[in-house]
Amino acid sequence: MPEILDKRLRASQFRTRLARAMQDQNMSQSALARHIGTDRSTISQALGDDGARLPGAQVVGACAQALGVSADWLLGLSDRPESAAALTAAALSWTEAPRALIDERIFSWHQEAAGYKIRHVPAGLPDMLKTQEMLEWEYGPHLGRTTTQAINASRDRLNWMRAAQSDYEIALPLYELHSFAAGTGYYADLPTDTRHSQLDQLLDLSTQLYPRLRIYLFDQRKLYSAPITIFGPLLAVIYTGGHYMAFRDRERIETLSLHFDTLIRQATMTARALPDHLESLRSLIR
Repeated sequence: MPEILDKRLRASQFRTRLARAMQDQNMSQSALARHIGTDRSTISQALGDDGARLPGAQVVGACAQALGVSADWLLGLSDRPESAAALTAAALSWTEAPRALIDERIFSWHQEAAGYKIRHVPAGLPDMLKTQEMLEWEYGPHLGRTTTQAINASRDRLNWMRAAQSDYEIALPLYELHSFAAGTGYYADLPTDTRHSQLDQLLDLSTQLYPRLRIYLFDQRKLYSAPITIFGPLLAVIYTGGHYMAFRDRERIETLSLHFDTLIRQATMTARALPDHLESLRSLIR
């Protein structure tokens, strides 16, 4: 008896959801029948039968496709009416990544995730920890407005991120700080004074904001990471250079979170040891 009741309930839910989807699409029984290549009586029977009988899988699938919903939703197996294609599209988005300081998209993601742990592998030194001189050196060639105007416009956002209720975990490759201090590679023409003041700021902020801010260093000869940011359980973003690839589905967020866990677990330098390491880098600044 319970099995029969369950079938009746599922059939009733199917009829209700089919009727709702048709109404949402403003589609009549005749129109739906034409879309799926069947006669009107098939649709009429699917809507009017008050028993435990369900249409065949082919009819259910065709109705779902014609109405832009998922077959699982029609059958009561899911609470999400979107089709698989629609769910995939919503779970993944591409956003242009301008060469600018704390653009609107990044800031909105930080605001959305306020209160959650934010885990970050930056493309270089973290913007939220940079000095005015460092920002001017790095972003000056790319900013449409004057460098000072653009940085001042972003100053409040940087301060908001530093003062936010979120915990920040940042993972950097060891060579990034070494290259910065030594003025090699990307930092080859970074003035000595700028490197000194930036190192002082890294030391001050990493000490003052600990443990809400924790910075770990990993050996990129053993581990690799593209620039990513994981905004709590809400979304994970991969920086590709010209675009942000943002994921909102749980599976990908968990995958990137596990990747970040590996970086932290195998870190060569822990957050507690970072201040001493930064002090040791002073000898490289010449």
